[in-house]
Amino acid sequence: MELRSHDVPADDGLTLNCWERSPADADEAVLFVHGVVTNARALFVTPVEGDTSYSWLHAASDLGRAAFAMDQRGYGDSDVPAVMDEPPEGRDPPTRADQAADDIAAVVDWIREDYDTVHLVGVSWGSHTTGRYLERDDPPVASLVHCAPVYEPAYDFETGLDALSIPDADRAWFEQDRETVRARSDHDPEVFDAIWRAQVESNQGVDDDTYVAQAGGIADWRESVRGDPVWDPANIDVPTMVFYGTDDTLADRQGSLACFDRLPVDKAEYVEMAGVDHYMMHGERRQEVFRLVSDFQDRVA
Repeated sequence: MELRSHDVPADDGLTLNCWERSPADADEAVLFVHGVVTNARALFVTPVEGDTSYSWLHAASDLGRAAFAMDQRGYGDSDVPAVMDEPPEGRDPPTRADQAADDIAAVVDWIREDYDTVHLVGVSWGSHTTGRYLERDDPPVASLVHCAPVYEPAYDFETGLDALSIPDADRAWFEQDRETVRARSDHDPEVFDAIWRAQVESNQGVDDDTYVAQAGGIADWRESVRGDPVWDPANIDVPTMVFYGTDDTLADRQGSLACFDRLPVDKAEYVEMAGVDHYMMHGERRQEVFRLVSDFQDRVA
């Protein structure tokens, strides 16, 4: 199977990048949606040389589904909003949850030109944006997986910002530098290098040691910490799984269980996996995670 990238038009004319790896006989699709810092290639098609075991797209397509991973506007190879060419301070971020939901809708509609059955997997802020999309639009989606949803976490927001070396939430975008990110990362060197390369080689890259990310997800995260998340799981009416890893320091157990408890659907599942952190797709138990999500999608399709 070949890994391909596609240009998908957003409703306002911007171009969204979407990665795809699909078997020829697939009759269902899954779309992966990234979080606030890391783009689709870095997170879901992690280019570790000679090792595809870190690629969730490879795993999902090898298990039989057409697998897609989109870059939200301002991330990866999607178009960069004009505000990101301006100084970030005091400017609104270009992509809050509602705008991201619009872009998810555009990609899902594009995928449904070929596949009637589409599953969604949102990681971190991707849980917020996919949740908002389902709550607002009630689209014909087969299932939803919230991975590390960062739903009403029980910690101080400023502490979370400090952990990511982000100065504040009142800005359009922020920078990340290699030395700082490496210092907080638990990834093996070859995995970190692959993630970093995917970031700086994309439209987010400033130079070999710096990339930028838009700050809309940071603002949405702040609202979740304050008890006013941008979506209400009680309004999700498709089969939904909430996944939490016990070593996650951004999503917490209390909030993940609260997210699950608000789900009204009969086919709702909560999974907690020991020794797994916020980057469940890069850890030692990643293949278990990939299979777990695929099995859930098999059960509810």
